Amino acid sequence: MTDYKTMIDHALESYFNDPNVSYHTLTDSMRYSLLAGGKRLRPILLLEFCRISGGDVEKALPVACAIEMIHTYSLIHDDLPCMDNDDLRRGKPTNHIVYGECTATLAGDALQAEAFRSVLSADLPADRKAACALYLSEASGVNGICGGQILDIEGEGSILTTKQLDEINRLKTSALLIAACKMGVASAGGTELQLRAAEQFGRYLGLAFQIRDDVLDVLSTEEELGKPIGSDQEEGKNTYMALLGQEQCEQKISELTLCAKHTLTSNFEDCDYLLDLADSMAIRRN
Repeated sequence: MTDYKTMIDHALESYFNDPNVSYHTLTDSMRYSLLAGGKRLRPILLLEFCRISGGDVEKALPVACAIEMIHTYSLIHDDLPCMDNDDLRRGKPTNHIVYGECTATLAGDALQAEAFRSVLSADLPADRKAACALYLSEASGVNGICGGQILDIEGEGSILTTKQLDEINRLKTSALLIAACKMGVASAGGTELQLRAAEQFGRYLGLAFQIRDDVLDVLSTEEELGKPIGSDQEEGKNTYMALLGQEQCEQKISELTLCAKHTLTSNFEDCDYLLDLADSMAIRRN
């Protein structure tokens, strides 16, 4: 994981660093959030699915950077006062606190567009780049992040069913994790069977990831998470902790993780790293 993260962080450093542009406030804002750290889970998943599907990890690196740009854009916009109104992200002031709302909004917009430039500039066959761009756009738009976000907003102050909460998080959280797994296979020119298995793994992992997030928002500390805790309850958001309680949440995380691991071992060889990653995500503290 350290090797992948170092590779990704080094590649991300090369973006948006032209000293001659006149709009450096925008690029500084983009880099501020893009380089703020984090687990780099999505690009790591992408690179590892590329590897186990027989692809070239180095050539897939711009695609991995692209999905981190989309993830970063979504975080910048999530933190805005009109959305979740958060002041802290990864232990640092959120983008709009540092650069103002207008610049933060534009930074998110620009990162979304530049993500597709990064995919389409990769040294990969055209059909593979097109597939990656398609999966990324599906996860970013109305059937992904944006659709999930509006359902989340509309659900505030109401008591949702488990089915409704699953739908929100399938779009808002799982969609981008699924895209990361599928883009890894696509960048390697993998098979349809591998694509379907990657999608299943991403779906199981994504739901387990969100449930763990909901648990941590109640039980973790601000120092561990790098952001305020208890904000979901304060804002009247629906969470698995509120709906199911800690014991059922932990049980669901365990079941989903087992399903994700079974999907891997049934369809891929040499997947020990992803098995370990799934286990570590299930018990993470941040």
